[in-house]
Amino acid sequence: MNQPLIDLQHISKSFDGTMVLDDLSLTVKENSFVTLLGPSGCGKTTTLRIIGGFESPDTGKVIFDGQDITNLPPNKRQLNTVFQKYALFTHMTIAENIAFGLKIKNKTKSYIDDKIKYALKLVNLDGYGNRSVDSLSGGQQQRIAIARAIVNEPRLLLLDEPLGALDLKLRQDMQYELIRLKNELGITFVYVTHDQEEALTMSDTIVVMNQGYIQQMGTPESIYNEPENAFVADFIGDSNIVPGIMLHDKLVEIFGAKFECVDKGFGINKPVDVVIRPEDIDLVEPGQGTLSGVVTHLIFKGVHYEMEVTTPDGFEWLVHSTDLFPVGKKVDIHVDPFDIQIMNKPASEDEEAIGVNE
Repeated sequence: MNQPLIDLQHISKSFDGTMVLDDLSLTVKENSFVTLLGPSGCGKTTTLRIIGGFESPDTGKVIFDGQDITNLPPNKRQLNTVFQKYALFTHMTIAENIAFGLKIKNKTKSYIDDKIKYALKLVNLDGYGNRSVDSLSGGQQQRIAIARAIVNEPRLLLLDEPLGALDLKLRQDMQYELIRLKNELGITFVYVTHDQEEALTMSDTIVVMNQGYIQQMGTPESIYNEPENAFVADFIGDSNIVPGIMLHDKLVEIFGAKFECVDKGFGINKPVDVVIRPEDIDLVEPGQGTLSGVVTHLIFKGVHYEMEVTTPDGFEWLVHSTDLFPVGKKVDIHVDPFDIQIMNKPASEDEEAIGVNE
């Protein structure tokens, strides 16, 4: 079995007595696109800075390709970092910015010139070498920051919310650019964001973090379709998270109505959390579904209608559908068994933070 490129072993880190990372272990495979995703203060940027050598862990080790680099300074590591603030040198031309790291390494002029040309072409800014940084848009400056990082041929590129300062359209364009660059260069990417759509779009692996713990790690599809706890379900996409009773294997009771599901092993008459995505709810005529309600809210979202259906218990179900059901219409809710996700209820707040869901 191939050893991981990055292996974080039992990393803990505190700032001013506040625990930011608590016994975190994480492996990153070579040539993967791994996104650390979570709310502000969850520890994702601290994790990135520890990989980059900008912070030292209180305990634990950072292993890079089998070598312990925990105490190695950033400039000795085979990686580069692209920050949200691009940190370009305004007194230098674009070419000089890109060449900065290569000049420190005493590369020859012809080598540097070739690399500048190659990098500019790669980020679709061919011929921009003699321009000033101030003449560029935010998206172009971001590309130059990436070009400056990749000319050093790092094995690992760390990106700390690099698209956060861009407007929506530009951000989407840059997402595709980053995927293309990763595929062309074969560099391993570790990417930090709090934007769930960004994570789902670009990554092959998502690491969902909260309060210094990894909540779940997996493919975008598995994170979205099979959240392991209520935090992940709530953070990734829209969700209906409701209390239920697992009557027995493959049968759950929600607000007094019995829904068939595919989950097993939760026991008999066990309180659980139930996750149902808005797009997985089918609204049908009264008498044809499992739970009755009334449409109480309607918004047209372009690709679908977003509706709220209030059931007699007072819960407001979020529903996404291409079919229109007007406000005031009585409907029934139907959900396919495969679209019902059952999770253990955490026994305590500590378990909730850690994301326990055996």
